[in-house]
Amino acid sequence: MARNKHPEETVNRILTTAFRLFMEKGYEHTSVQEIIDNLGGLSKGAIYHHFKSKEDILVAVSDRMTAESNRMLARIRDRCDLNGKEKLKTIFKASINRPVQNDIFTVAPDFHNNPKLLFSLLHDTIDNVAPDYILPIIEQGIADGTIETEYPEQLAELILLAANVWMNPMIFDSTVEESCRKFMIFSQMLQGFGLDIVDDEMLGRLKELAAIYQKSK
Repeated sequence: MARNKHPEETVNRILTTAFRLFMEKGYEHTSVQEIIDNLGGLSKGAIYHHFKSKEDILVAVSDRMTAESNRMLARIRDRCDLNGKEKLKTIFKASINRPVQNDIFTVAPDFHNNPKLLFSLLHDTIDNVAPDYILPIIEQGIADGTIETEYPEQLAELILLAANVWMNPMIFDSTVEESCRKFMIFSQMLQGFGLDIVDDEMLGRLKELAAIYQKSK
């Protein structure tokens, strides 16, 4: 068999096709064979050359979406017209309103049966997003007087773990009502740090995403 001269093209074809099928059918209801059948003649061997399992494909699809999210976070982090507190609010609003969130909640992967995927989310949150994007903003807020804490690293991790993991209905299979209650506690927790940065508009958006997830299960 001729050697693949364009491995990046092949990977992009696999991920684009897998993403579309995950959107249409849901992750749990899409098989590797269905991905192969929609690749226009690409062999099973070609897929398994790049990905060991369907979970690996989902992780790669998620990484592509995360890359865009990180670019958005960097743009807000580096703005010069906002103080630290304003940047945190802007990040929350922009993150929850990204159109790709609808796609993610439509895929609705089963985190209970995918510990590798859950670990990937936790790893990215603690090792990448918290120190690279949220911590610099908190440190700026401390410097400009809009955020008060003696533990900026831990606050950055706490905020992200609560927002990305504890409040994520896909991880705990939360109903819309349960998601709303978690949001209210999250809001109260932030206010305890002097951070009144979440509002009713964000609550409405969380309800919408939780409803998309419940419908996609």
